[in-house]
Amino acid sequence: MVDEAERTEKGGLGETVKVVVQALLLALVIRTFLFQPFSIPSGSMMPTLLVGDYLFVSKWSYGFSKYSFPFSPEIFDGRILASQPTRGDIVVFRKPHEEDVDYIKRLIGLPGDHIQVRNDILYINGKAVPREPAGDFIAEDGTRVPEFRETLPNGVSYLTLNLSDNSAGDNTREFVVPEGHYFMMGDNRDNSLDSRFDVGYVPFENLVGKAQVIFFSIKDDVSPLELWQWPTDLRPSRIFTWLG
Repeated sequence: MVDEAERTEKGGLGETVKVVVQALLLALVIRTFLFQPFSIPSGSMMPTLLVGDYLFVSKWSYGFSKYSFPFSPEIFDGRILASQPTRGDIVVFRKPHEEDVDYIKRLIGLPGDHIQVRNDILYINGKAVPREPAGDFIAEDGTRVPEFRETLPNGVSYLTLNLSDNSAGDNTREFVVPEGHYFMMGDNRDNSLDSRFDVGYVPFENLVGKAQVIFFSIKDDVSPLELWQWPTDLRPSRIFTWLG
């Protein structure tokens, strides 16, 4: 005969397992359909995003593809509940031909657009995108880099960096964006592998989500788990910075 203490112990274990399973399922649903956290591993989107920024990316913004799900199961092609992205969005996507790698860039070119960079100036459909000097970006090591404010045809405005006046991406051929694809560029124009180079045109299916908000930021050589470093290395002014 099972005594009351043993029955209570088994009941408590069962409840704990049930709660853990429910929590894991809830986390999976949130990550798949609502928000997914991402960290910034490189400086290609400076000054907008810094190494050590942690973002929430909305998964529903463009609908859902196989890349919306863990392990990218081959359950369907294309997108369901699809919504078109907007020029200027900061997008997380899977790199074409290397779909296990996440990239984050700004969407510059829509299907059918003609995109070119000439002498550092971005041209969309033959028209120069307005660019105005905006002072200097001061890196955490004290380095100063010229900043420029670009304003896209739809009014989206953001800062870019100009590390060099003669980099590989400062003069490009004219790109014609195919249907169902997008042209991506980093805001750190001279330090970004993007659609000007090996990334190429990004298929709609490869879009994972839209970057919405920075929820945490700490210097790039510090782990967020090193709580004792927070007083000196946390970037409180960047936390809860809205991007979308």
